[in-house]
Amino acid sequence: PLAKEIKAASKLGAEIITPLDESYPFALKQIHDPPLALYVRGELKSEDKNALAVVGSRRTSNYGIMTADRLSFQLAKAGITVVSGLARGIDAAAHEGALKSGKRSIAVIGSALDRLYPAENKELAERIVEQGALISEFPLGTEPNRSTFPMRNRIVSGMSLGVLVVEAARNSGAMITVDEAMEQGRQVFAVPGRLDYPGSSGPHYL
Repeated sequence: PLAKEIKAASKLGAEIITPLDESYPFALKQIHDPPLALYVRGELKSEDKNALAVVGSRRTSNYGIMTADRLSFQLAKAGITVVSGLARGIDAAAHEGALKSGKRSIAVIGSALDRLYPAENKELAERIVEQGALISEFPLGTEPNRSTFPMRNRIVSGMSLGVLVVEAARNSGAMITVDEAMEQGRQVFAVPGRLDYPGSSGPHYL
């Protein structure tokens, strides 16, 4: 029942918002399949309309980590909210860069808020809650699986003006986010990488 779910979310320090709420991201309302509800820890602000998704591979090079960190720091400093998926690798580096600037970052996760994945990023998630928001569309208790991450990716791109790809193989989850972004009419940016590195294949293809 709804009342029970709201109470359980409240215990986690989360609120549940719908497209009827003012804090629901405006850009996300415009996609063809916006989430009926978002579970939010932290705060969504009107300034988040200027958001850019920074995504990439879980398996990454030092160059990829440094580039995602540096670009996200500079984007956040310029007043852009950095959105990513809290995965290990490029996502985590993007969040870290934005947080270092003292500005905002939003993490969209592919599981319920009470089933945080990956667990190793729990401390990072808590810092994101302090400086932005941790969000999920999944009811409490939902474990991550193969279908939850593509669903998550449409929110990452949907609430952003565009998607910046830093290192990703051609068949990676980041490229699914790119497909979603193209369907949603968002801009796509790609960072070039080393010719001999597998993670450069996605950006170079773009």
